[in-house]
Amino acid sequence: MSVVLRPLSRALLVTGLVAVAFTGGCKKKPVATTPPPAPAPAPAPAQPTVTLSADPTSINKGDSSTLSWTSTNATQLTISPAVGTVSAEGSTKITPADSTTYTVTASGPGGSATATARVTVSAPPPPPAPVAEPDWRELFARDVQDAYFDFNKADVRSDARDALAKTAQFFRDHPQARATIEGHCDERGSTEYNLALGDRRAAATKNYLVSLGVSADRLSTVSFGKEKPFCSEHKETCWQTNRRGHFVPAQ
Repeated sequence: MSVVLRPLSRALLVTGLVAVAFTGGCKKKPVATTPPPAPAPAPAPAQPTVTLSADPTSINKGDSSTLSWTSTNATQLTISPAVGTVSAEGSTKITPADSTTYTVTASGPGGSATATARVTVSAPPPPPAPVAEPDWRELFARDVQDAYFDFNKADVRSDARDALAKTAQFFRDHPQARATIEGHCDERGSTEYNLALGDRRAAATKNYLVSLGVSADRLSTVSFGKEKPFCSEHKETCWQTNRRGHFVPAQ
């Protein structure tokens, strides 16, 4: 009986070994796996940028300037002093009372940024000092011309008309001006005669000015005859100097 079992045991042993080998050969090798990549981090919010300018940068007190600005990546903009919250881009007029530095602040998720612009305020130049008009008496001697006469006559001759035309213009330009017209003569003739002649010469001078538009009440007359000569030499050139209607400004 032991002889019969030995071949059977051997067969069972072979069968078991074959089964074990078959089972080991059919077993799959494990497959290596790669973990999924980690998600990329979200990008950081962009840093805001901002610009600010003023035009003009220098003004006179009471005048205006214009602030202009632009920005990126900002959710809020403010300008100080005095302007306050503004849009992302724009401009506004300002009238600072004194020199001022303006600051714009741009804020957003990425932080903040600032920019500045300065406006210089100058005091306006003082008004020009009024030019004082010279008193008409200061111009009298320059612009008023006497009328000269021929010997023993009181007729207004042509050169005297030209002189009196300029004198009349002075009186028209200075309506406040008033004058006394003195009648003068040369030394020849009597005192009484020359007083009368001087009176006629003063009257002729006044009447001619009145004919040119000068009001008569601005002119008075007096005769000095030969009593107040302008020249004391005894010759014609000197005598001619003394024969005149002479103007003296009224006080």
